[in-house]
Amino acid sequence: MKISPLIIVHKIYFYVILFALSFSFQAHSAPTNRILILGDSISAGYGLPQGKGWVSLLKESLRISNYSFEITNASISGDTTAGGKQRLGKLIDQYQPNILIIELGANDALRGFPIEMSAKNLEAMMQLAQKNNVKIMLLGMKVPTNYGQDYTQKFSQMFVTEAKKSNASLVPFLLEGMATRKELFQEDGIHPNEQAQTILLKNVLPQLRTLLH
Repeated sequence: MKISPLIIVHKIYFYVILFALSFSFQAHSAPTNRILILGDSISAGYGLPQGKGWVSLLKESLRISNYSFEITNASISGDTTAGGKQRLGKLIDQYQPNILIIELGANDALRGFPIEMSAKNLEAMMQLAQKNNVKIMLLGMKVPTNYGQDYTQKFSQMFVTEAKKSNASLVPFLLEGMATRKELFQEDGIHPNEQAQTILLKNVLPQLRTLLH
């Protein structure tokens, strides 16, 4: 029995469409890591050309590595742990992240806020993230020795303690490897310059990859 060429064409067309739909479904059903970054000027890219901050470099690095991801950078220059605590609930509702990176605390120290208050704000943010099944990465900071040895040690330890309480991934010091190199800071001596952004990325990326996996 001869099969009509038209039937053959229809069958081929059917299987092509079926394959295309299957491929489309697989592509759209692939898991996506939704990353929310809640930080201050260091993550907001203060004083840098657009697209040159460490968060922009992170996006490019993950893209090259073929990770499925969406990044929302909700960092604001000058923000504190209190500001982050106030904003986080709405941000989680809006963006539904499954990974939260917190980079806050430096401005608390600059303004002389009590460490106990900053610690409670960090703890509240991480508890809120956990209630929403969000993985957490905490980016620690340190303050200069002119703050006094006691304050300096307690401030640095705050990030370690709060990360342990919430079982969060921790980068102990975001500025590791560059803090004493003046050539890596802008004229104000506080904000990392463009050259320093690759170092910040290098400090964050290994811990983040463990969360992505």
